[in-house]
Amino acid sequence: MADISSLFVTRLYRAALNDHGAIDPVELERSCIAIAEDDEAGQDWCEANDFAGYTSYASLTDLPWRFPIFKDVVAALDKHVAAFAEDAGYDLDGKALKLEDIWINILPEGGIHTGHIHPHSVISGTTYVAMPEGASAIKFEDPRLPMMMAAPGRVKDAPEGLRPFVYVAPSVGDVLLWESFVRHEVPMNMAEEERVSVSFNYSWG
Repeated sequence: MADISSLFVTRLYRAALNDHGAIDPVELERSCIAIAEDDEAGQDWCEANDFAGYTSYASLTDLPWRFPIFKDVVAALDKHVAAFAEDAGYDLDGKALKLEDIWINILPEGGIHTGHIHPHSVISGTTYVAMPEGASAIKFEDPRLPMMMAAPGRVKDAPEGLRPFVYVAPSVGDVLLWESFVRHEVPMNMAEEERVSVSFNYSWG
């Protein structure tokens, strides 16, 4: 009988943000909206780059300083990331992974985040602040896909770990973490209400 095992597994971490701290989801959403309304530089960047909705990625680097709730969010994320790094078997040589950047995303109806990776980080992720009914899931791509040009497609009922793309539909309060080389995107938001999330990168060294 054949012995078939999995090699070079891609891990996805999913947990509740509040597993490591009491974060008020209503206060977090209000804080995200307030920052977006005041961030003229971010609004200008989004308009100049035809970005539907709002992101603070290109404008703000001090969210934990601006609103205390973001300091609490980062404290909780630090613990989630440490748990994921342990699961991934990283040898951190006594140096913890540290937050590199954190930013707000507000995606209106019809908005998308196109496929991308975070090449200068170790672990990336998102925590979900507002996910109205019909809001788009996040789509992950098999990192091996560019090297599999001669391979046939997969059957529709292939196990999740063998599919070329996996869609994950998070709930409000969830944290998703993945290794930063994993390509991901947010397909078009079909909900009439805004999809709000907070994304982040952690680096090492």
